[in-house]
Amino acid sequence: MVEQNTSATLVCTGAELRGDISINWKVKLVDTDEWKLILSASEKKKFSGGASKPSMRLTDDNFRKTGDFSLVVSPEVADAGLYSCLIQKQERKVKETIFLLTVLTVGFFPPLPVRQYSTLRLFARAIPDISVSEITWTAPGGFPLKTEKWQISGTVTKVPQVQNADGGTYTCTVYPQGNSSGVLTVRVDVRVDASNVASFTNISHRNEISTATQAQKSFLLVCPSSQGDYVRLHWLLPDTKNNSKIKLVYHYDRWRGFTSKHSSKLQLAGSPYNPQAGSFSFLLTPDLKDGGLYVCEVFLNDVIFSQRTRLSVLKVKTNNYPSKLNLLCLYSERSNVRSAVWKHDNKSRRLQMSSSGPGSISTTLPLPITPVVAGNYTCTLQLKNGQSIQAVQAVTAPPTESVTPSFLHPSLSALLLLVPLVSAAVGVLLWRQKHISDRGIEQSLSVQSGESENIYENPEDIRQAPPQGSVY
Repeated sequence: MVEQNTSATLVCTGAELRGDISINWKVKLVDTDEWKLILSASEKKKFSGGASKPSMRLTDDNFRKTGDFSLVVSPEVADAGLYSCLIQKQERKVKETIFLLTVLTVGFFPPLPVRQYSTLRLFARAIPDISVSEITWTAPGGFPLKTEKWQISGTVTKVPQVQNADGGTYTCTVYPQGNSSGVLTVRVDVRVDASNVASFTNISHRNEISTATQAQKSFLLVCPSSQGDYVRLHWLLPDTKNNSKIKLVYHYDRWRGFTSKHSSKLQLAGSPYNPQAGSFSFLLTPDLKDGGLYVCEVFLNDVIFSQRTRLSVLKVKTNNYPSKLNLLCLYSERSNVRSAVWKHDNKSRRLQMSSSGPGSISTTLPLPITPVVAGNYTCTLQLKNGQSIQAVQAVTAPPTESVTPSFLHPSLSALLLLVPLVSAAVGVLLWRQKHISDRGIEQSLSVQSGESENIYENPEDIRQAPPQGSVY
């Protein structure tokens, strides 16, 4: 392997050229199937072939006696290919050595000195590439850089947003394929213009997106579809007209692997997007205050692709009072909204709505909640572009209380079981009392009438009867 326009030696040695011994250098360039003669030499003469170039020569002018037939080349990219050193005796092959000459080109852009905030690009291309296993780049200080293979430029690495500290020596290392020996190292010195700042005038603006989402739900903030080197996301607070207050909330450099974010609610989106390959978008899990204007900028070299998204966030909640339940519908980025309204499942029900201020609409329900009032209440937000979004608040009626014997307190159940027993006992006593009372009356009448013999008719009954006042 050799860097373009850098001298390299293809070593070939043999015996002294005597008699019928000759030496032939030939080349078969990349993407060709034909061998062409570079030069031929024998004991008596030297002949240059059609493939000979001023950049190709034998190392030793006294090659006939020394047997050193090595070839010195300073190749261009077009000179890459197979080289053959053939030693013959009487037109029979004595020795042949085949070389695969790989030519490396290294470049950079923009020209030196590099302006601040521009994108430094470093290229390395080996021809033929089948002879190379890997090409790496390291930054000043030995820090490894991310590299990618491109068909035209070969292996590329980039340093976006160049700062003064990025100046210094960058090293390209080429590793050969298989058992080949010799790692090729090329150094590039980069100077940064500390007094000159790059200006990005090539900006491509996509049409602004107006949309809405519910609070605490994941929302996709799309960026331009163009592949880029790094991405920046700016945010302007909702319902703010002063664009000077816009602030940077996320920055990702895929070449350095650098991430800077100012909110845990933001993250780079995954598949079908691939931030490591330069395909960007964001996932946002917003609260009410996270609406507003989002500007995603994708940088590719010195070109900017910009996408603006104006986002309204919808949130519903309830406020409880002693005699009423207040359903509140809140939304941000009011300039994006045409109307907001509450509706009940029962379309025939008309709700009284009021507003306590910009960005809110409420309806009030009397307490306690009845089955007629219960149900799903939906707040619908309609944007000026015709898009709409809804949030649902469920309102339930309290359960109806019912008392059955199986749910009575144990002591009360026992008491109720005693009622028929006590009633039966009282009935027996009353019946016995009436029976004895009747007998007493008969006995009293008998005494008064002089029928005294009847009193002792059954004396045992009289003794066992309970006291009955004068009857006894």
